[in-house]
Amino acid sequence: MPDRARIVGISGSLRQGSFNTAALHAAREMAADRLDIDVVRLNGLPLFDADVEARGWPGPVAALRERVAAADGVIFAVPEYNYSMTGVLKNAIDWLSRPEGAAPLNGKPATMLGATPSKIGTARAQAHLRDVVFYNAMPLLPYGEVLIMDADDKFDADGRLTDETSRKFLGDLLDKFADWVAATAGTGG
Repeated sequence: MPDRARIVGISGSLRQGSFNTAALHAAREMAADRLDIDVVRLNGLPLFDADVEARGWPGPVAALRERVAAADGVIFAVPEYNYSMTGVLKNAIDWLSRPEGAAPLNGKPATMLGATPSKIGTARAQAHLRDVVFYNAMPLLPYGEVLIMDADDKFDADGRLTDETSRKFLGDLLDKFADWVAATAGTGG
């Protein structure tokens, strides 16, 4: 078996029963032959503060930065609140984007997915995340986002993604992303 790319999957939700975290767990299981996905939750991460940054990375921030720095690529699981990404996700990206040009996110290949009980999916949040990803010089997979709408009907009580159509879209995204990571290796990540 060829080496699997190391991927960090960042969930933008703190909720224990998060559909976005569950979608990352489904991705880890589905892509185990090509991608080694480290699912990261952001619970306990302090709010970004440049004064704190100047004194040194707080423990949870340093640990997150190490996990992202060790990865070959990033999958963002993007909940949508108030027509945008969550503050939790934006805060983590703020910590991971410092110092400008030499941060753990800089140049890492990326893709995104999102799951929500709403009928719209997380398209608006993913659109906002695109600007943030662009700022960090991350080569973003240009196609194939996964928008799992009506998520409360697509995951079982244990958080497993059971909807076959959603699993197909997720599987297609993971195949494209594995190829994308391989194609962009050494371009800045």
